Amino acid sequence: MADNHTEQAGPILQVENRDSIRVLTINRPHRMNAISAELSDALIEAFVDANSDDTVRAVVLTGVGDRAFCAGADLKARKDEDAAGKPFQPLLSRVRRYLFEVVFETFKPTIAALNGPAVAGGCELALACDIRIGAEHATLGLPEAKRGKGAHFANVVLPRLVPMGIALEMLYLGEYIGMEEARRWGLVNRVVPRGQALAEALRMAQAICENAPVTIRRMKETAVKASGLPMPAALRLNEGISPYQSEDRVEGVRAYVEKRNPVWKGR
Repeated sequence: MADNHTEQAGPILQVENRDSIRVLTINRPHRMNAISAELSDALIEAFVDANSDDTVRAVVLTGVGDRAFCAGADLKARKDEDAAGKPFQPLLSRVRRYLFEVVFETFKPTIAALNGPAVAGGCELALACDIRIGAEHATLGLPEAKRGKGAHFANVVLPRLVPMGIALEMLYLGEYIGMEEARRWGLVNRVVPRGQALAEALRMAQAICENAPVTIRRMKETAVKASGLPMPAALRLNEGISPYQSEDRVEGVRAYVEKRNPVWKGR
């Protein structure tokens, strides 16, 4: 097991390109990859940049080490701020955008590689991604009720992912669940051996990148924006570039008939 108790070496957020995949790695192992103000800003900037970069087709988010994907807000830093009399700014009333909202609204596919426990804001960060791959020792939990905190994003998104009773049980009790239970409720897509979450997330991201980017974008934007709408309204959504009228649709059909791999143009 890696020694994650020492100060991190390098930036708090490592950014790497692997072909068309943008890999973001939280690098605060000495704080169990907890979210500081600086890390929140770095994540917002990284997701906004990935979203606007035409060379990026998918984003994978993970953390350094195997002790934690992300332990949520840095409570030690918050304790010091409280002691200094610094007022808490509500998440939706800050100058910068709301981190989980930025991740959720990224129109490119996002995959959370849970290299360890994802709790509190770390769980919300994982829930903001499209797909979650969990290492077998990881856990998910929302202990905000035990800390007098809020879990605002999870309050909204969790009941959309699992039955209301399960969502409220997780929120009310603040207990952690293991990966097999999380998979049973659909909160993680796959469970892999310890140390393999990133590799599986990259394999899945690569498979996504082999498909038509216009179609992938349409699928995500429609699925996200249709959530909660009445069926007739949802079916009338016309989000983003239409794959039906795209060059990629012509190329995809031609490549299938000609028994070759398509060459996507993204238009």
